[in-house]
Amino acid sequence: MSQIEEKLHSLGHTLPPPPAGAGNYLPFRRSGNLLFLSGSISVKGDGTLITGKAGGDKSLEDAYASAAVCVLNQLAVVKAAVGSLDAIKQVVMLNGYVNVTPEFVDVPQVINGASDLLVALLGDAGRHARAAVGVASLPKGVLTEIAMTVEVAEKDDKK
Repeated sequence: MSQIEEKLHSLGHTLPPPPAGAGNYLPFRRSGNLLFLSGSISVKGDGTLITGKAGGDKSLEDAYASAAVCVLNQLAVVKAAVGSLDAIKQVVMLNGYVNVTPEFVDVPQVINGASDLLVALLGDAGRHARAAVGVASLPKGVLTEIAMTVEVAEKDDKK
C-alpha cells in the first residue's frame, strides 16, 4: 500500500474501485505529466448514488461529505492510471459542481469537502486552483461532481 493510501486510511477513508465510464469518453487522459480526469459523480464504493439538491433535501454538511466522496473516486482513477497515489506531484485544478436549489449560495463551502480532503491527504501538493459551480441538475440526480487535473511523476520518477 502506498504512503498516500496509508494516510487516506488514517483519515478514515477507503479507496473505492475506479468508476467505470458511462459513455464514449475516457476516465482520464494523460498529456506529459498532466493527468486530466473526467468528472466523477457522488457514488459510493458500493455503487450507491448520493442524490439530491443542496438547499433542498440535502444539507450543506451532506453536500460537503458528498464532494469528498467524489475526490475518493478521482483518486481511484489516478491510481488506475499511474499505479500508485504516491506518483501525485500536485493537484493542479479542481472543478466542482453542486446540484442546488436556486436559493442555495454556499457552493464554495460544499466544494471545500473536496479541497479539504486533498489538503489533509497531500499537504501543499493538494492545494489547487478551482471552480465551484451551482447547477440545476447533474447526471442521475447526484448531489456533486468533481473533475480534476493532477500532475504526476514521470514513469521512472518516484516523485
